[in-house]
Formats: sequence, structure tokens, C-alpha cells
Amino acid sequence: MDDKNFNVVLVEPQIPPNTGSIARLCGATNCTLHLVHPLGFSTHDKHLKRAGLDYWEYVSIVHWENIDLFLSSHDEHKLAFFTTKVNRSYTDAIYKPGDFLIFGSESKGLPKEIRELYDDLCYTLPMYNPHIRSLNLAMAAGIVLYEALRQQP
Repeated sequence: MDDKNFNVVLVEPQIPPNTGSIARLCGATNCTLHLVHPLGFSTHDKHLKRAGLDYWEYVSIVHWENIDLFLSSHDEHKLAFFTTKVNRSYTDAIYKPGDFLIFGSESKGLPKEIRELYDDLCYTLPMYNPHIRSLNLAMAAGIVLYEALRQQP
């Protein structure tokens, strides 16, 4: 892990093409991808591989056995969580290289206990249409990561 780059963290991702697309995003931006288990698929899944195309050799991936192990291994001040359950916009966060941008699974989001414990570190991507609950995970990760990159000098 490089403190000069950002880290994208997927907590228990379920959909292989989302993870593959995010892996490709991480490769393109020199960020590390952290996968917090259990995963809802095999890392050998053909849809995962296809979404990442032939860029897998350029992606730094770290696997974590569970969310507790991940959280206990990192400074709380470097964490930012993204959820639909708060009103604080992702643009309100101040991002610094080395930060961990943490996203929950497509079906469940971040666990309630995590959202409550780290409430002041939770952000959302605003939804302007009340009929749409959330964005695709890969889309959300891309928006947040590029905002973090945009903020850098």
C-alpha cells in the first residue's frame, strides 16, 4: 500500500462485474483495491475477469478476512464510508492521499453497526430522483475516487 495513493475498499461485494470495473478503475488511477470477505463470488469468476479486461496485472489488490480485521488495521482518520443512509454529501469530505474510500455490498450496503460507529465519517452521493435508491457500486466508486483525486494539488 502506498500512502501517496488512495485506497478503494469493497465490503462483501456481490456482483463480479462491479468489482471488475472497480479493479480497472483502481488500476487506471494507481489506487489499491481492498476486498473485504466474504465475497459473493469467486475471484476466478469469468464476469469479474472480463470486466477488468487485461489490466489485472496493473491492479494492486489486498484481501481482508472480515471488516473487523480491516478496521482494526487502519487509522480511523484515514477512513471515509459511503452509504445512502446519511445526508452528508461526498463533496463535503476532505480527501488526502492514503485515505480509504469504503463502500458496502450492492445488496446490503454497509452494516448498520459500522454506520453508527463511524457516523461522522459517513457520506452519500445525493439522489435527485426519489424513485432511484442508489447508484451502481462501480459508478459510485468512480465518482468518489475522482472527487478525491480532483481535490489534490
